[in-house]
Amino acid sequence: MAHAAQSNGFPVDIALVVFDFDGVMTDNTVKVFADGNEYVEVNRSDGLGIDSLRKAGVPMMVLSTEQHPVVAARCAKLRLPCHQGIADKLEFLKEYLKNEGIAPEHVAYLGNDINDLACLSFVGFGVVVADAHQDVLPAADVVLTQKGGKGAVREFCDKLLAARHS
Repeated sequence: MAHAAQSNGFPVDIALVVFDFDGVMTDNTVKVFADGNEYVEVNRSDGLGIDSLRKAGVPMMVLSTEQHPVVAARCAKLRLPCHQGIADKLEFLKEYLKNEGIAPEHVAYLGNDINDLACLSFVGFGVVVADAHQDVLPAADVVLTQKGGKGAVREFCDKLLAARHS
């Protein structure tokens, strides 16, 4: 999609950033305890990147196939709108954008796996983490250098802000 872009390849005209959760904000690993409770790790620098985007006035949200309390808890801490348990991410995103009056070409989507493929192809700026599934790489406008849960969100936020401020 053609965008007003800066030298780092990131567009300056993004009206919404959509993050997948598992594999983007986490390293896609889930630890399951004997009692059935699950545990994931997140990266604090990713949270700082999200805070920087918020301060710059960039609307964001999380869109996740999984329905889990850890997703809701992390999103609440980051003050991110959280839509989880979404079986068909593309249909949800289309309806959301229609209701909000946002054109798909002004949306950035950060994903990592095949359940993100349709959204990555639909939006104007598809971005994947360094360790994304090989089948989503062709749909990405940018492949980040950092892995999911290991600073990829921060890298994305920093580059988007750099494009907007240069």
